[in-house]
Amino acid sequence: MVLGLVCTAALSAPLDAPSPEVTESAPQWLSETGLRLQLGQFRDAVSNTTSDLVLNAMGFLGVPYKRGGSNEATGFDCSGFVRTTYERTLGLVLPRRAAEQAHATTTIKKEELLPGDLVFFNTMRRTFSHVGIYLGDGKFIHAPRAGASVRVEDMRQAYWTKRFNGARRVDGAQNNTGQVTNFLAPPQ
Repeated sequence: MVLGLVCTAALSAPLDAPSPEVTESAPQWLSETGLRLQLGQFRDAVSNTTSDLVLNAMGFLGVPYKRGGSNEATGFDCSGFVRTTYERTLGLVLPRRAAEQAHATTTIKKEELLPGDLVFFNTMRRTFSHVGIYLGDGKFIHAPRAGASVRVEDMRQAYWTKRFNGARRVDGAQNNTGQVTNFLAPPQ
């Protein structure tokens, strides 16, 4: 939802105040070149992908934590939860461990976080020892620790703020042929 609003605003807001003749001819030019349709399809694809990812992640709320776990029947650890959510939603297989997921994704600034991005924390005195999925408004969903279950938390809480390691965007992954598959590419 948030991503859809951001994309809609970005695609509809003018960058500068263009001259009247540019303003009048722009919609016609976009239509003639097919860019209007492509931009709309791209916005919808990104919004739908993010919404599906967040909804699927939320569907795992309450699943118990299990070290090394990677399914809802027996439980999840943090990276198993992230990996399963991405695989089931997008067919995208991420590495198994949190640190490997961090290295396989694109670094972004905390201010650039969008729903569906990954957030990493140092919870075991090592970089990227914990991962969750960003939901928006400072919230993320994760499988926290033994004795707990998948839940939503606020990154602005002191515990998470002190341990925040970075944000990453999953914009593609290696498939079995070694090629990068970008699931956010505009539809053809």
